[in-house]
Amino acid sequence: MMERQLRLSSLMARPFDPLHQALRGGEVAELWLKGGRGSGKSSFVSLQIALGLMADKTGQANAIIYRKVADTLRDSVYAQMLWAIRHLEMESLWLPRLSPLEMVYQPTGQRILFRGADDPGKSKGIKLGRGFFKYLWFEELTEFHGMEDVRTIKASVLRGDAAVTFCTYNPPMSAGNWVNGEALLPKPGRLVHESSYLNLPPAWLGPDFLAEAEALKAANPRAYRWMYLGEVTGTGGQVFDNLQLREISPSEWQGMPTYSGHDFGFAVDPDAFIRCAYDRRQKILYLVSEFVSQGMGLDALAREIRARCGSDVVTADSADPRSISELRARGVRIIPAKKGPDSIHHGMRWLQTQGRIVIDPKACPRAAKEFSACEYDRDKEGRLISRYPDRDNHTIDAVRYAMESVSTRRTAIAVS
Repeated sequence: MMERQLRLSSLMARPFDPLHQALRGGEVAELWLKGGRGSGKSSFVSLQIALGLMADKTGQANAIIYRKVADTLRDSVYAQMLWAIRHLEMESLWLPRLSPLEMVYQPTGQRILFRGADDPGKSKGIKLGRGFFKYLWFEELTEFHGMEDVRTIKASVLRGDAAVTFCTYNPPMSAGNWVNGEALLPKPGRLVHESSYLNLPPAWLGPDFLAEAEALKAANPRAYRWMYLGEVTGTGGQVFDNLQLREISPSEWQGMPTYSGHDFGFAVDPDAFIRCAYDRRQKILYLVSEFVSQGMGLDALAREIRARCGSDVVTADSADPRSISELRARGVRIIPAKKGPDSIHHGMRWLQTQGRIVIDPKACPRAAKEFSACEYDRDKEGRLISRYPDRDNHTIDAVRYAMESVSTRRTAIAVS
């Protein structure tokens, strides 16, 4: 056993050790691995699938691996699985086939299938002679059109609660891409892991790889950060350059003044409540709590707001005075925002001029997604248009309302 552990340590970089243990313990249902070139994410997944199938005592576990386009499978994930089996010194136990593209574990007949998701609905027709799919891997997740593709395939091939889904990708430049947005949303059983080539021993990468990385770092630092470090660098059109997404400890903002805002939902738009804390001296705005829901009645909405706003006076969208009155009658201390002809521009500009806007993605997932994705529009030639976008901004509007008394430097209104 010690010999095998030492051999695994020569194949799997140290930052992946906790993930290996979590998978062995059955603690993860969905593992998202993001990183740039040479980050080791695909090597890690291929090792986990091979090891997991061979360790399955029932001989019933199988795996299926997807790329968006079937023509890319052989030279990418198929080659990656061959690498894993070869480096585990288990080649004699596996039978690789090119037609159909698959690998068979000969002692038990377990299989690794490779499929293109050109038409996700075709996954319903995949049948196994025996067993079930324990592992599902989406390689180059950004190639897929959206979570609907992923959900359709998962619903078609996975059965039961014991399955593990892997998603590997280099985060797109734009924070507004669906992959970056989805990775911010907390989900039971989901773990998001980040790595880069800097986490791997240099000898694994080779001098040519390292030289190319350093050359790009010197020539184009932003491209280097995206391609090699896997950072969401933005496309140059992001509205909030001062955004920081991380866990916020209550001790960071306790004792600071807090402010609450609410944006009413209309038709398909949701209600959005946000609570903020503000460090005026350092100009740091903390987003510490949110509630976003569609089609909620006023009684339930009032309960949710009261549970989150503390002693704050809630500043709300003045376009719905009736709902403000109804919430006030239900015990919510709420006032209308004092909108002016330039209030949106003023509020957005104030947010941009803060030292930092810190958002806890677990406590405020919708706000983290909206603030990250907020980018200026472009004209037909791709040039930035100097006006703020007016879409997917429900929590942003709620923050503007919450901070109105600060951004306009007027005294907060008391509500009896």
